Amino acid sequence: MSAAARRAVGIVCVGIVLATACVFLGRWQWNRHVWRDAAIAVVETNYAAEPVPLDGVLASTDEVLGEADEWRTVDVVGRYDADATVLLRNRPVDGHPAYHVLVPFVVQDASAGTADDPTGAGGVLVVDRGWVPTGEDASAAVDVPAPPAGTVTLTARLRLDERETTRTAPPGQVQAVASSQVLAAGGLDAVPYAAYAQRLAEDPAPAEVPGTLPPPSTDPGSHLSYAFQWWAFALLILGGSVFVARREAALLSGVATTGHPRSDDRAAATPSTPDGSGSGVAGGPSDPPGARPVRTGAAAADRTPARPAPRRRGGRAEDEEDALIDAQLAARGRSDQDGSVRPGR
Repeated sequence: MSAAARRAVGIVCVGIVLATACVFLGRWQWNRHVWRDAAIAVVETNYAAEPVPLDGVLASTDEVLGEADEWRTVDVVGRYDADATVLLRNRPVDGHPAYHVLVPFVVQDASAGTADDPTGAGGVLVVDRGWVPTGEDASAAVDVPAPPAGTVTLTARLRLDERETTRTAPPGQVQAVASSQVLAAGGLDAVPYAAYAQRLAEDPAPAEVPGTLPPPSTDPGSHLSYAFQWWAFALLILGGSVFVARREAALLSGVATTGHPRSDDRAAATPSTPDGSGSGVAGGPSDPPGARPVRTGAAAADRTPARPAPRRRGGRAEDEEDALIDAQLAARGRSDQDGSVRPGR
């Protein structure tokens, strides 16, 4: 394989690698778009739906909340364990620093009075009651509105339990809404549901409640446009690499893309004399550009330019001088025709 072919193949291979990377990046963005569309569909279906009993979605603490049931609104009867209140750190609300108030809710009837006998008694559902400001430097204690005392009918939206985290937090605080870690931080030994809930309403209603959490975003984001951009980059890179490879191969093989030979090829095509000094008509290789060829002998005589006749000035002395000049010119012309060389010429 010639050097030109190897270089062209290398350029194409690099283009294929880069284009393949762009294809995978586009597919990654496409998958994120599909996931985001599915999440938005769940929000639109469940967020404004009518509440159902908790045991209609989670029959027991052993059941895990499905993704299709997130944001479902449920009713449940129980009581808050205010002494086990925990604060969730690093969850700003609308761009403002905030703590989320997490309070364990001990279930007394998961059917919310719809069943003949209470269900799910003893299970604990972690409830995010809302948010409170962190203060100036998040180091001082904050005032947390107390939940209603006694038996409460809670209406809340279910959320997927978050993964447990290894990040540490001050006493009474957590870094994630993982139900088991929340109960451990609050010092409560109980079996939690594999989900948590965001407070929507409480009966009886308390005198003061934490700030209401904002609704989930339904913005699809830019994943779809990013996917098409990556795929467009893949096509451009692949096409560009082929074009550059063909151009490079043409240049290395001595033929430019315009179809004209290279400058060194044109120099090689210039005819030369047998002794290598260049053509007898054009200047030799050492002649400067634009130099006229040197001719000798008869060729030089044939190429001697005609001299202009002197102007006649009139008068006797002038006439004698003109006659002498004419005679000299005539004699010089005969000498040139004979091929003789006069001194000083």
